[in-house]
Amino acid sequence: MTERPNPGAGQAPGASALGETKQEFDMDAVVGYILLIGVLISLVLVISALIWRWLNTHTLSFDYKITGMNLFQLVLAEIRLAVRGAFRPRLLLSLGIAMLMLTPYIRVLASMVYFMAWLKNWKYSVFTAVVLLTLTYSLFLR
Repeated sequence: MTERPNPGAGQAPGASALGETKQEFDMDAVVGYILLIGVLISLVLVISALIWRWLNTHTLSFDYKITGMNLFQLVLAEIRLAVRGAFRPRLLLSLGIAMLMLTPYIRVLASMVYFMAWLKNWKYSVFTAVVLLTLTYSLFLR
């Protein structure tokens, strides 16, 4: 009886023929979960705000504008209203929008940590840091 050659022999556990390691696959799963959880939380907040609004006013329209505000200003303004006792559907809607905007930010942050800490790939770390700085500017500073 002859032995068949094992195509995975000599490779690290979890490695495929394409050179993908288990760590890279796990990072794909982490990124997927970050995106899924962020969108689901946002969806729950927005739907809750719409239901609350409908129960109070029998309308789904919100009469406020968020133009001219960055994410930090939006969240800060809503938190100030909540602290003053103005807890209303608008707060949930704003938090849902904020969560949806923060989801890609958290994803890029997790990727940068992964490239720096686990892979120690400085080229990808620098590229990801540039993307993170751009997102930081657009979400919080502009």
